[in-house]
Amino acid sequence: MSIRTVETAPIAGQNPGTSGLRKKVPVFQAPHYVENFVQSIFDSLEGAKGQTLVVGGDGRYFNREAIQTIVKMAAANGFGRILVGQGGLLSTPAASCVIRARKAYGGIVLSASHNPGGPDGDFGIKFNVANGGPAPEKITQAIYARTLTIDGYLITEAPDLDLDRLGAVTLGDATVEIIDPVADYKALMHTLFDFAAIRAAIAGGLTLRFDAMHAVTGPYAKAILEDELGAPAGSVVNAIPLPDFGGHHPDPNLVHSKHLYDLMMGPDAPDLGAASDGDGDRNLIIGRGLFVTPSDSLALLAANAHLAPGYKSGLRGIARSMPTSAAADRVAARLGIPAYETPTGWKFFGNLLDAGLATICGEESAGTGSNHVREKDGLWAVLLWLNILAVRKQSVRDIVHEHWRIHGQNYYSRHDYEEVDSEAANGLIAHLRDQLAALPGQTLDGLVVKTADDFAYTDPVDGSFSSKQGIRVIFEDGSRIVYRLSGTGTSGATLRVYLERFEPDPARHGADAQQVLAPLIAIANRVAGIKERTGREKPDVIT
Repeated sequence: MSIRTVETAPIAGQNPGTSGLRKKVPVFQAPHYVENFVQSIFDSLEGAKGQTLVVGGDGRYFNREAIQTIVKMAAANGFGRILVGQGGLLSTPAASCVIRARKAYGGIVLSASHNPGGPDGDFGIKFNVANGGPAPEKITQAIYARTLTIDGYLITEAPDLDLDRLGAVTLGDATVEIIDPVADYKALMHTLFDFAAIRAAIAGGLTLRFDAMHAVTGPYAKAILEDELGAPAGSVVNAIPLPDFGGHHPDPNLVHSKHLYDLMMGPDAPDLGAASDGDGDRNLIIGRGLFVTPSDSLALLAANAHLAPGYKSGLRGIARSMPTSAAADRVAARLGIPAYETPTGWKFFGNLLDAGLATICGEESAGTGSNHVREKDGLWAVLLWLNILAVRKQSVRDIVHEHWRIHGQNYYSRHDYEEVDSEAANGLIAHLRDQLAALPGQTLDGLVVKTADDFAYTDPVDGSFSSKQGIRVIFEDGSRIVYRLSGTGTSGATLRVYLERFEPDPARHGADAQQVLAPLIAIANRVAGIKERTGREKPDVIT
């Protein structure tokens, strides 16, 4: 086997965001596109020669082809050991787990998360560092800078590997090992949760429905929920990963998981309904007759984490992204531990977790996790819910209502305007920034604006500073409106509007969130000029 140097030239637009580089599949299929970006990753690393690299993805279209290229390039660039999930599969949290468990230098994760797949769908590549988490900005900036000057890449000339056969093969001077994608992750879950208690609860009648959405968590959920914990066959549905996710959108929200929601609101609902997304890092939690918002789920998991063996000694702190509701802050205050508010993007939690400042973290976009890995983890959240249900022997509804009685209810919703014209979306944010100085003190539909700002964050561990992380309008009664452009899509821009109102009175809990938040929704639309600036009458997705 020989190593070939291939001449190339920079390709515009290879700028990795908070979740890596995401584009449409045909973009990645273009000549040299994958090679340029992967070589730019390798050229930006120090001390990688002879080290271990983990490679895997969510099984979406082009996953296998990209892995073949990446493995051959990794061998040519001097990695000594390359671990690849069988079939090219590794959920994002499992990739983080393998990196940490095998003491790897880092990993390349192939995913566009909850975005649709297929020949015309989305694809993505990101690099995770040795702690198992997404590369920090200094590395992603270096990668991007290299894409602007790259003139060649290295690749091993060799036949394609059999990604479905477990075991090790030699590729040049490197060893490539095809590993069970579930084994390390399942072993880690055993250390965190009381499998015996969950198994007994299921045997005693606790029922569940987990929708893997034809995405990567199917094999993990089957192995753990059905094979290990004894849930009846068929408790995990849509369990076979498909390159196009069965033609569906692998985002576990109330629009794309409406069938699960309808089941949970019906007479034959199981005790717990759950789903996970394309790469396995997000989750949806629904109890019988009650949807649990991701913000509430984070707060509830934090409040009850001590019931699971891995967290019985208590939490060091709770971290949430700025747009996530303040429900978790109230739990932290009651527990007497710190609460951290970070920008959106799981990488911002990494320093807090590594420094031992936080134990559980979460985002309103259905991502929760803990210090067990450095990614959010959908199946972990489901297992913690099952552990809580097994120990407390109450329904999801009863647990949630009791939590509200103790902590109050944060009415909360997110309105997504998808594929908005980028120029119009950026103009809307600029319009909001222009109003920030004048908004405080104004009365809007009876609500007095206390503060208005563009959220900025100074990392308490390394002092790094991040600005322009979302427009906040905060009212004197604690209500909030947050505006933010998402970086997870590949077409146009997604405008996210977050709305929150705190209600301490138990007599007013459990109402319809959209009705409670209606005054804030009207204010949010008017202040930003959403209809006038985007042409949208209503959001595409409400969660």
